[in-house]
Amino acid sequence: MNITRSAVAAARPALRPPPQSIHIAHRISPSPSSTRWQSTQVSRNLHQRVSLKTQGATGAAAEPQTYESTNPALSFPCLDAVESRSASLSRRSLSGPEPSYTTGNHQNFYSRQPLLLDWGGILPEFNVAYESWGALNNEKSNAILLHTGLSASSHAHSTEANPKPGWWEKFIGSGKPLDTDKYFVICTNVIGGCYGSTGPSSIDPANGERYATRFPILTMEDMVRAQFRLLDALGIQKLYASVGSSMGGMQSLAAGTLFSEQVGRIVSISGCARSHPYSIAMRHTQRQVLMMDPNWSRGFYYGGIPPHGGMKLAREIATVTYRSGPEWEQRFGRRRADPSRPPALCPDFLIETYLDHAGEKWCLEYDPNSLLYVSKAMDLFDLGQEHRNRINKLRAQNEGKLQAFVAGQNVNAGTNGDLCNLTLPDKPYEEQDQSADATANPENEPIAAIDSHEPPADLVAGLKPLANTPTLVLGVASDILFPAWQQREIATTLRRTGNRNVTHIELGEEKSLFGHDTFLLDLENVGGSVKDFLG
Repeated sequence: MNITRSAVAAARPALRPPPQSIHIAHRISPSPSSTRWQSTQVSRNLHQRVSLKTQGATGAAAEPQTYESTNPALSFPCLDAVESRSASLSRRSLSGPEPSYTTGNHQNFYSRQPLLLDWGGILPEFNVAYESWGALNNEKSNAILLHTGLSASSHAHSTEANPKPGWWEKFIGSGKPLDTDKYFVICTNVIGGCYGSTGPSSIDPANGERYATRFPILTMEDMVRAQFRLLDALGIQKLYASVGSSMGGMQSLAAGTLFSEQVGRIVSISGCARSHPYSIAMRHTQRQVLMMDPNWSRGFYYGGIPPHGGMKLAREIATVTYRSGPEWEQRFGRRRADPSRPPALCPDFLIETYLDHAGEKWCLEYDPNSLLYVSKAMDLFDLGQEHRNRINKLRAQNEGKLQAFVAGQNVNAGTNGDLCNLTLPDKPYEEQDQSADATANPENEPIAAIDSHEPPADLVAGLKPLANTPTLVLGVASDILFPAWQQREIATTLRRTGNRNVTHIELGEEKSLFGHDTFLLDLENVGGSVKDFLG
């Protein structure tokens, strides 16, 4: 026999307390514990509902009925943690809640000579934080410049002044790949960074305030030019080698193309000769989640709450690209952190808790604006000749502005004109058909396929300065951020320039499942290859 919905509704009043009104507390400036209580109360109240008006068999309207939801409100400890951190940061002293970004003691090179940047910006003065290991020989011919990844500091190895292990600790030292018995190893924090070198969090000498997003757009080549100012100050006229991984692998190539007569050898690990769409897309999403954090305040968050929530999410996205799926299958599988508890929307699977931990650990260790500027510089990287011609032309046009600044004349920030402005198109992007592609490519030149054995002529021309420079190019098959075909492209392009001293090594998945982070972890294969090449 069917029981009608109205009969059930009629029976309910006798089975429960009188209807309760729904009340949601106004949000104020509470303590973290108060915030969590209010959040829980709001969730519980929202899970109550008012039943629809029902009619009995006679057609008479029944009173509105309410009853408790059969489902309890979920808890959100991940959001509680973000709210708690914001409350804690807001209680810091008026001197500014932003963290002190540092990895310990380092040396400083300070330049009063202004630096003209590729896209027209000028740094009136700048500082480069650096550390060194080993001894410079009498001829000053044994120096190795070690380039960092995106967020690394100059602290690649421990020193007496800073005994904390560095990010390449096992790769540097006596008898190690970068053998300090043989070489004088120098590592810098790039300009644009936040570990001692001039960047967005630095003081603008023009007004005594932090640059924030008044900091000019940077390129990999700008960073390398600042590094070579340091080398000039140290009296190093020629490097024994330029070595780098990830972003550093891009910079090591840039150093060779800009200063071909001053670089003896090049090591480029898990890098590329030009940024490709996938890596640009991944860095774009990181920047977007950071910039959309309300605390970012268009870059002017210094003295307030930093956008730690956006930074945490940006780091989680980045971490996805740093390792490999097969490695995570082995480490985490589909296991949950606590299978005895019901599923949750906050981190629940082991892989989720791993990413959450990576974001939590990093969100206050690096300046958010530095992440924006340095990652954008990676996107702009292109050693093709056409791009270089455009940048060289732009630099020539801006030489007058630099000379005017040196002469003490006032350089109006507005002289950059449209270079500092961007207008999004009214019409969204649409896929173009083949005929439109042909119009965009009037000379009907073939578009290079991914992993093509023939690199584009433009890139061959751009890498021509490296035709006589011995080069080690190393890639990792499990790397999804800088796929191994990009290192093959570098090696093939260098050979097309006429370079007969190119060593290309690709670590298959049977040797490394660590993805992009292999360069940080694989002392045997990565370190061994570097040691053999340099020796």
